[in-house]
Amino acid sequence: MSGTEPGGGERPAKAAGLSTGTANIARMSDYLLGGKDNFAADREFAERLMAIAPEVKTMAVDTREFLERVVHFLIGQGVRQFLNIASGLPTRRNTHEVAQELAPDARVVYVDDDPVVLNHARAMLARDPGTGVVDGSILRPAEMLADPEMIRLIDFEQPVAVLIPARLQYLPDALEPYKCVARVRDHLAPGSYLAIGHAVFDSRPELAGPIVDLFQHIVPQAHDAPRDREKVLRFFDGTELVEPGLVYIRQWRPDTPQSTGQAQRVWIVGGVGRVP
Repeated sequence: MSGTEPGGGERPAKAAGLSTGTANIARMSDYLLGGKDNFAADREFAERLMAIAPEVKTMAVDTREFLERVVHFLIGQGVRQFLNIASGLPTRRNTHEVAQELAPDARVVYVDDDPVVLNHARAMLARDPGTGVVDGSILRPAEMLADPEMIRLIDFEQPVAVLIPARLQYLPDALEPYKCVARVRDHLAPGSYLAIGHAVFDSRPELAGPIVDLFQHIVPQAHDAPRDREKVLRFFDGTELVEPGLVYIRQWRPDTPQSTGQAQRVWIVGGVGRVP
């Protein structure tokens, strides 16, 4: 059943079940990260993508490393509550593992609407009282924020870090992702943070056409014009970007200077905004 959530854009119909014959973004990412929770359709799609842009395998790893650096930074800022949206499959170190390593009292809620991701997350987190899983989407913000598991773990009167590392590039403007992100931001207490990663083609414009054409097979309305850095910056409206701003993710507070080499070759920008 489809419908509309006030201020939250169109509500997509929930998947009736698991489809293994069509490539899936979470499972494709799992394959790129060296995981085993993927099917032939996912591997075939990933190989076609790598034929266009071989660097996408490195980009999948760099996105996870960016997320880990963000969590380290936010723990250092005193944040102890994390909302990880479209978290993906648990192939590499997960947000709760990184956060609780530094602050055992950290609480993390994972949000996804992919049945494979949800099944794995629930099995993995069943014995961890400081973590939870919500079946939801950034496109349904009111429903997501009101979920009982969200309310059990997250106190929105206190600072919360909202992490959206790799989903917004798949959501066309027609689904109102800017409005949905703004609705979540407006729900946060002062001193909260919004962290976003987003693919852009500013440095590799020749890849935009072939990649958009490929993703039309699995992402509705993929023909919409891809966002550039300036359009991604709009997601941070209402926040104060922390240094170094919205940059290629290898340039965001790197662990070593060497890791910033050819930063634009990993054509994903990322940043963290503080809610004043």
